[in-house]
Amino acid sequence: MIAAERTLLVLLAAGQSRRFGDGDKLAVDFLGQPLALHVVTALAGVPFLQRVAIVSGTRIDFASHGYGEIVNPAPETGLSGSVRLGIAAAQALGASAVLIALADMPRVTAAHFRRLLDAADSVDAVIASSDGRHPSPPALFAAGCFDALLRAEGDEGGRALIRAGQHVVASPEELIDIDTPEDLEHLRALV
Repeated sequence: MIAAERTLLVLLAAGQSRRFGDGDKLAVDFLGQPLALHVVTALAGVPFLQRVAIVSGTRIDFASHGYGEIVNPAPETGLSGSVRLGIAAAQALGASAVLIALADMPRVTAAHFRRLLDAADSVDAVIASSDGRHPSPPALFAAGCFDALLRAEGDEGGRALIRAGQHVVASPEELIDIDTPEDLEHLRALV
C-alpha cells in the first residue's frame, strides 16, 4: 500500500476536447455543477500529499478547491505532455507515487481511488482502473515509473505501463469518460 499522504494527485484538465465541440467541456453542467468538479468533490476527503490540476483553456478555478494549477502550454502535443508536468511536480515534492485522474470522469469515487492506493505494493507499481475488459485511468504510478513517464510521447502517456500493470475493476458506469456530447447524454440518462 502506498499512503495517500505520500501521493500527489494529478488531475488532467488540459485536453483539447475536439470531439466534444465548441466550448469548455469541463464547465458544462452536470447535476448542478461543472462536470470537472464532480471528481474534485469526490476526492476532497482523501488526504493526498498535494493536489495539482494540469490545465489549459478551462474556466474552472481548481485553485479555489485546493489544487495547485500547472498550465500545459502545448496541449496539442498530447496527453503525455500533461503527464510529464505532473510527474515533474511529483519529483519536486519527493512523492512516492502519483495518482492520475481525468477531470472528465465525473463518476469515479474516493473508494475506488483508495483501492488503487491499497493495491500498490512496490516502488515500481502501476495500478490502473478497469471495467473488466479494458484498463484505463484513473491510474497510480509509483516513483519507480517516473522516468518512463517522462520519456512518453504524444497521446500514449502511460498507456503501455497501464496495459502491463495491475488492474482494479470498477463498474463501467463509474469509469465513464465524457468525450462527446453523446457521452454526456448517456450519463445523464443513467442518473
